[in-house]
Parts: sequence; structure tokens; C-alpha cells
Amino acid sequence: MDDGVPRVPEQRRPGPSEEPATPRFSVLGPVRAWRGDEPLTTGSPQQRALLAALLLREGRTATAAELIDALWGEEPPSQALAALRTYASRLRKVLDAGVLVSESGGYAIRSLGEGALDLAVAQDLAAEADKARNTGDLCHAREVLGRALALWDGETLAGVPGPYAEAQRVRLEEWRLQLLESRLDMDLEQGCHAEAVSELTALTAAHPLRERLRELLMLALYRSGRQAEALAVYADTRRLLAEELGVDPRTGLRDLQQRILQADPTLAEPSAPVTEPAAARVRPAQLPATVPDFTGRASFVAELGEVLASAEGRVMAVSALAGIGGVGKTTLAVHVAHQARSSFPDGQLYVDLQGAGSRSAEPETVLGSFLRALGTADSAIPDSLEERSALYRSVLDGRRVLVLLDNARDAAQVRPLLPGTEGCAALVTSRVRMVDLAGAHLVDLDVMSPDEALSLFTKIVGKERVASEREAALDVVAACGFLPLAIRIAASRLAARRTWTVSVLAAKLADERRRLDELQAGDLAVKATFELGYGALEPAQARAFRLLGLADGPDISLAAAAAVLDLPVDESEDLLESLVDTSLLESAAPGRYRFHDLVRLYARACAERDEQPPSEREAALSRLLDFYLGTAAGVYAIERPGDRLVDHLAGTEYPGLLFESPRAAQDWLYSEANCLLACVRQSSNAKSLRRAVDLLWATKDLAESGANAREYEVAALSVRDAAHAAGDARAEGRALTALTNVHLVAGRFSEADEKARLAMELASEAHDPLPSCWAPNDRGIIAIYENRHADGERYLQQAIDNFRADGNDVGEASALCNLSRIHLAMGRTASAIDLAQQGIDIYDRMGLTLRLANGRYALGIALTQAGQFAEALDQLTDALTLFHDNRQPLWEGVTHFRIAEVHLAAHRPTLAASHAEQAIALRGIGGEWRRGTVLTVLGKALATLGQSDRASACWREALSIYELLGSSEAGEVRELLAPAAAA
Repeated sequence: MDDGVPRVPEQRRPGPSEEPATPRFSVLGPVRAWRGDEPLTTGSPQQRALLAALLLREGRTATAAELIDALWGEEPPSQALAALRTYASRLRKVLDAGVLVSESGGYAIRSLGEGALDLAVAQDLAAEADKARNTGDLCHAREVLGRALALWDGETLAGVPGPYAEAQRVRLEEWRLQLLESRLDMDLEQGCHAEAVSELTALTAAHPLRERLRELLMLALYRSGRQAEALAVYADTRRLLAEELGVDPRTGLRDLQQRILQADPTLAEPSAPVTEPAAARVRPAQLPATVPDFTGRASFVAELGEVLASAEGRVMAVSALAGIGGVGKTTLAVHVAHQARSSFPDGQLYVDLQGAGSRSAEPETVLGSFLRALGTADSAIPDSLEERSALYRSVLDGRRVLVLLDNARDAAQVRPLLPGTEGCAALVTSRVRMVDLAGAHLVDLDVMSPDEALSLFTKIVGKERVASEREAALDVVAACGFLPLAIRIAASRLAARRTWTVSVLAAKLADERRRLDELQAGDLAVKATFELGYGALEPAQARAFRLLGLADGPDISLAAAAAVLDLPVDESEDLLESLVDTSLLESAAPGRYRFHDLVRLYARACAERDEQPPSEREAALSRLLDFYLGTAAGVYAIERPGDRLVDHLAGTEYPGLLFESPRAAQDWLYSEANCLLACVRQSSNAKSLRRAVDLLWATKDLAESGANAREYEVAALSVRDAAHAAGDARAEGRALTALTNVHLVAGRFSEADEKARLAMELASEAHDPLPSCWAPNDRGIIAIYENRHADGERYLQQAIDNFRADGNDVGEASALCNLSRIHLAMGRTASAIDLAQQGIDIYDRMGLTLRLANGRYALGIALTQAGQFAEALDQLTDALTLFHDNRQPLWEGVTHFRIAEVHLAAHRPTLAASHAEQAIALRGIGGEWRRGTVLTVLGKALATLGQSDRASACWREALSIYELLGSSEAGEVRELLAPAAAA
């Protein structure tokens, strides 16, 4: 069968009694041979040409005449036959017996084991990928095809002479490109368009007339929100084809251009869906466990089950359950969802939207989690809510997935999370009726009937104990208001106390603070329910319940809880687990705990009412702040040994954690990010304000990593305002310096400079060395970006002097590296290199890693301007690795940009474009200003490659950014665009 795919022989495999053949061969690169891990000598180029010809003959015998023609073509040497026999003899001595055989006046390669030839392996992998793709398993197909492509090691049959080798080289290169196009097509189908742009840009530069690659690039750009560039690729392609071949683009390319011009909504969908879509490899199964004693609700179970069963023939089935807290919405929804799992074979998604709390889940965050659960790579997940929602619907297209959206705030929170495609369904629970959720099947869940309530109580307590005291049991469930959660708490208490009778419990409930007199509606019923459970707690449990509810974070670790309680970890764990048993606390994950949002509010009310003296509440939160600050300071010290910043932080009384490795310290910092920043916001009072500000300083990586920049900024604003109101110059100056860093990372230079100026004034007033050092350092960086070189040199020299006065070598190194860039901008290249090297020497001496990356980054920039491109690439590549290892995507992106500048200066535009695209794909390159700088360099690389229309599109976007920001770089971009405008 001739399908265009290179075929190799189905080699004879050794029988069970034979020793397995050991030679291995490669033709997808240089022609090489191994026995085990030992390389074998393959001889001269002509001898390798013979070996390659035999390996590619599909197991058939090649006659001497055929081989002579393969090696020498139409003008063989006079002794060609003798030379051929000599080559064969030499190969036979190198290879195992029976591998190279003579027959019928020719030769053949036989007895190769499985996987002995890289081309055969690639062919098998390609067939497996094709099969997986046809069954809809794109994840597996992409992975397998990637393995096939990785077998190529440079040019096929590299260095092998002869017309046969040349023909095979062309054929196998064409096949490689077809495999590559297939893999890239699947990349786009799975939403990896942003990361595909970089690779496609390089490939179109290497193969400018290959229209399929141009088509994929246009689609990748369009899906990345870069419509103008996508259309520019078409214009470049049309011009190139006319100039080189005198033809127009093929129909597929022309049609794609028209669809882009019309903003065809189907372009956001998979470009080549299979005929019979099947489930993706990733099948999420996120439903919480259903309760084993689920009781009653039969009519609701049947009603909801019927709606979900109809999902296959409807655009989307949505059921929204509403009811007061504790009425059992989640329990019912989870039970129904588990019963319906067989109707949704492609998976089930679940999220607690925390709608009843003060900080409900953001749809953007939830969509990011859902997309990851569905197999989408982080780099392919867009930033905006609209883009994430569109990608989410595209990923779900063709799948049958059930989505359970628990504890929703309102319809606006839910709408972006709905699948929107046939075969999918959504179950929503909320305290409010979602009358404005179009097309939803609304279910109002009331309290249980007396019979259902008694049945639930009996299942938990046991039939024997209830049977003899039925009236008392009815009194208990009535006192619980027939609320399922209240019944479960009361029954669990009774079940845990074998000496109690049901009548004892009923009597206790009858005497409990007359709560039923206060029961009116809604949350009051929930409060009554929690009061029942709280009243049954032992004193130590009740204290833990009250104090843990004071913390603002979304959850709390065991170590942090021990700090709040001022107890050993083991004792704290016993208390927390006992609270989990009573359903007053949830175990979010091993070693982590959280309150239901309504339970937390109730716990705080109990703390205000019962925790005596009141100072104990402040002490608990103070210990938590001490724990976070002490641990974060330790993380900072591990990452930056010798940095004196930690010496200037406020003292703590409660100790923090110790870590065995930098990786463990980093893991703690990022896993606790939300809790840390919540603690900062919560601690904006006079007694804890300074420690709260210092916690911001110790966790500054959260601002620079990009992952938590927004939350970090909110926390910094909170303590800045509190410090200003309190008249605390030291705290306000430090908060302003933290805000300076936030604005600087985001490219908001004017705001950053103003904050740094105020911080310097307050630092002088408070005699605080921290802002006195770091604020002028930041102002120097800002001056670099704003081309105020004299100002920058003055600020950075001031920072260096202050760092030296404080004995902070690490800070001095940072300022030296920044001053290097000022000297570079002023044309003092030699001193710029020297300053950067001084900074690196300090970092090396102190054993730093993350800061060493900044030093190498600065030195790489200086070496680039000095024309030392190889040395610059070495420094920047090392910096890139360090930034990646330390989870700094912002600096990864900026370093890719600098590497692009090096390649552009060294006249390597393809590599320059590739690195610029990687900077854009990282998404966290530091605000719109930095995006403009990357687009400018990308445009220059594309223009050098002859892609003038796409280059102009990049420059126009950069110009719009600069004009909006009022940046001086707009002038340079206008000059770049001028020739195109004149044409």
C-alpha cells in the first residue's frame, strides 16, 4: 500500500529458544549502529550508504547492480563491484552473525529484533498515534507522536552520499514534516495555541512555502487573540507564493482568511474533529463521596435523575437546587450525581463556589481548575474569563460530562461555568433561587418530613436505641427543625455516647437556650443547628472550634492550627479530627482543615460570646501571624542566604517551621499563599500592623511570580491604608515599598515611582533601613525603563551606599546589577560588564541561586550590547534555567525576550522570533509595557524573515500599547512602521 508513509520490513523475530538479536541501528540522523550501549564502527561514507540502503530495503534482497546504482548512480567507479563486496565484508565483521546475509548475488539485513531500527519504531508510534486520534484520544495521540518525532537526531541519513540516500532523505523529511503538522494540528485541537505559535513561527521561517504550516500558524494566532497577525501571515504568504512560484494560496488558506475576517465562531472549536468523538484520556472524577446513610428525598432523586437522563438529547440540562443552609442541598446533589455517573462516561467535575461566604470563588479560577482537570496544559489556559469560558465549552464539545456547582452565590457566578453543549449537564446548589438562570430546572429543597427526619436519625443512632424511645426521637428531630445537618450532628453526638439515652438527648435539646424561640427563617435555622453541635462539645473542643474560626484564610494547615491553639501538633490534630467527626469541621486534604462558610461565621460569634478573656482572641491571631511571619522569613533566608532583610523584620514570639530543602520551603510558600495574604489583610490593627507589613516583605516572591500578584496588591493596599490611618511612618513606608514592587512588576512605572518616592520620605522620617535601601533601588530600575539615566544612576548609587552601610551584600549586588544597565544605556559598556560581574561575584560567594539568575541576566544584557553574543547566550540561558527552577514565570518571559534580542543582533531571526513567542506564551511577562517590547522585537525578527505584513501587525499592536501608556518607545515603533505606511 502506497500511502506516503515510509515503510520498513517486518523483520523476522527470534524464536523462544534463540538469543535475542542485540544490534540497534539509526537512520533518522547519522547512520549509526550499537550493540547494547556500545557504538559500532560503520566505516566510510560509502560503507554507511550500503548499510542505510540495506536497512531501508524492506527486508528484501538488494542485487549488486541495485546497490551499485544506489551508491554511485549513473557513473560508478570501474571497481564498484569489488568495492561493494569489501564494504559488505567489513560490515559483516562488525555486525552479529546472520544479520548481513548474502543471497542470489546480493545482500540483505535480517534477524533484527523489535525496536532495532529507529525508523521502524517511529513508524509503529505513528500508526499508534493515528489509531488513537481516530478514536478521539488526542492526549495519547499527541504524546505518542511526540515520541516518534523525538527519534530524529538532525538531518536524516546525515553525511551519507549517493542518489538513493538523497531520495530517501527527501522522502523521510517530508514524512517528518507531515507528522509534525499532525501533532501541531492536535495541539490546536486541545487548546495549546499559545505555545504552538512559537514553534510554528520557526517552522514557517524554515519552510516558507509550506502552506499547511502557514495555515496552522494563522489559526494558532487567531485563537491566541492575535487576529491582525493571523491576517498578516496570509498577506505574507500570498506575496511570497506570487514572487517565488507565481501562484495564489490554495483554497484552504484562502477560506481560513475569510473566516478570520468574518470572526467565524467555529474557529474557536477543534479544527478537525473526528467522526465519532470519544472520551479524552483525562476523565475527571471529582464528585465527593456520597453519604452511606442517605435518607428520603425520593421524589427529588427521581425528578433530578430524569432531568439528567435527558441530557443526551438536549443542548444542556441544568438543575438548580435552592434552600437554606443545612437543608441537605449538597448531600442530595452528590447522591443524584453518583447515581447518574453512567450517563456521563467522560467524567464529572465538582467545585465548592463558596457563595455564602464573603469571598466566593471567582469563575476565572474555577475555569482554570476545570480546564486542568480536563487535560488542558497550564500554558494553554488563557487569562480572561471570556476566553477561559470559550475554551472550556470547546474542550467539552463532543463529551458527556456532569458538572456539579455547589454553594453558588448567584446566576452570574454560575453562567460562565455551564458546559453549553449537548450531552453535558450541570447541577447547581445555592441558598438563593436562580430564577434568572435561563432554562434551568428549579428545585426548592425544604426541610425533611418528620418520617424522613426520623429515618435519618435512626440510621445514624441505630434501630435498637430509637425503637424503644420513638417519642423522644421525634422530639429530637423536631428540636432540630427537621434540618438534615442538625439531625446528623445531634445523632452523631448520641451515637458517640453509649451511656446516653434518646430521652437524655431530647431533654438537653429542650433546655438549650430556647433557640427555637429565635428560629424565624433562613440562616437562623442553621445557627440553631450549629448551636446544638457546639453545646455538646468538650471544653477543649469548644475552644478549638472558637479560635480556629477566627482565621480568615480559605483553610488552615495543621501546623498553623497548632499555633492558633498554642498546643503541640499531635494534640491539635486529635482535637481537629474530633471536630471533623462532629461535622463541625471538614478535612480539606491530609493535614489541612476548613470550615463550612456558615459554620465559620457561627464559630466567630461563639468566640465573641464565650472566649474569655477577650484578649485570648487577639493572642490566637497574634500567634498565627507570628507562625506565618517566622516561617516565611525562614523561607526567604533559605532562598537568599546572607540577605539582611530578615534581620530587619519584626520579632516573633511563636516559632515558625523549619525546612530540609529549598524546594520544600518553596512548596510551603506557594501552597500557603492565600492563607498568608488573608492573614496580612486581617492583621491591619495597631498591635499587629508592623508584623503584617513584614509578612508582605518576606513573601515578596508571591508578587513577582505572577501567580498571586492581584491578592498581594490587595493585601499591600490594606496595610498601607491602615498604617496611614495609624500614623505609623515605618509601617507605611514598608507597605509603600511593597506596592512599588507590585506596580513595577506590572509595568506601571509612574505609579511605582510615586510610591517609591513616598516610601523614601517615610523611611527617612522613621530611620528605617529597609525602604531606605530598596526604594531608591526600585527608583533606579524605574528610571532605566523610562530612559532617565542620570536619575537612575543617582538613585542606584544611593541604594548601593545604603546597602553597604547596612552590611547587606545581597542588596548591594542587586543594585550593582541594576547600575550595570544604566551604564549600558549611557554607552559605558565596559563598566556595565564589570558592574554586573561584581554583582555575580557577590551572589556566587554567598551561594545564592535565584538572585544569581538576576546577575546573569544583567551580565547577559551587557554582553549583548558588547557584541559578545555567545557569552551573552550562556549567561541568559543559565538565568532562564534558574528562573524556571525557582518558579518565576515573569522573569522566564523577560529572559526569553532578552535571548530573542541576542539572536536578532547575531542575525538569527528564526531563533529570535521563537524566543519572543515563548515570552508571549508565558502570559506573565509583566504588564502591557513589557508585552509591547516583546512585540517590537518579534516584529523585527519577522521583518528580517520577509514576513513584513505580520511584522507590521506586531508593531501596530505595540504602538497602541505605548500610546495608551504614554511611553517614549512609541517613537521607535512609528519609525519601524513608516516604510510600510509609505509603501
